[in-house]
Amino acid sequence: MRRIIYQATVSLDGFFEGPGHELDWHIVDEQFNKCAVQLLNSVDTLIFGRVTYELMAGYWPTWHSQHSDATVAHKMNNLQKLVFSNSLQSVDWKNAVLVRESAAEILQRLKSLPGGDMAILGSSQLAASLLSHHLIDEFRLTLSPVVLGKGNTLFNGLLEQYKLTLTRARMFRSGNVLLTYRPADKPHQLTLRYSAAARRNA
Repeated sequence: MRRIIYQATVSLDGFFEGPGHELDWHIVDEQFNKCAVQLLNSVDTLIFGRVTYELMAGYWPTWHSQHSDATVAHKMNNLQKLVFSNSLQSVDWKNAVLVRESAAEILQRLKSLPGGDMAILGSSQLAASLLSHHLIDEFRLTLSPVVLGKGNTLFNGLLEQYKLTLTRARMFRSGNVLLTYRPADKPHQLTLRYSAAARRNA
């Protein structure tokens, strides 16, 4: 069965974006981009809510003037994209499809069909709506060494406790820490990985 992977960056005080959807606090370097490429190479479909879609669609098509990693841009622009929204009238990013039906129902159906894994990027409220349906199989959260003080919290709107099991932790030279989780009912052996710099400072 196809998996759904959730990926987001979160601040030390639990925000995944600033109050105006700002993402300028993300620490994006070579290691970050390498992990991004690994994720994008492992999936065939990207999933977005409206806000994240609008941010991404306003950035990646013009990567050549804004971003140094052509591989990430190529993947972002060319992968199949599902955009769940009842307010958007249309989507014009390459290979994007607007979906108005229930995200839980559509994704449950897609998981049972042949194909590669799917990834939700950002789109915290969409991800929160899927937790009660147990549709997310893996969570990849990049913990960034910054305190925002205000913003929008990760999984905003979730009304019940949802337990996760840490399966992997990887420290980057930048101070980012990539934490990988699975739902608690799917335990997995914990793996700790450190960059060379982190090992020297241990």
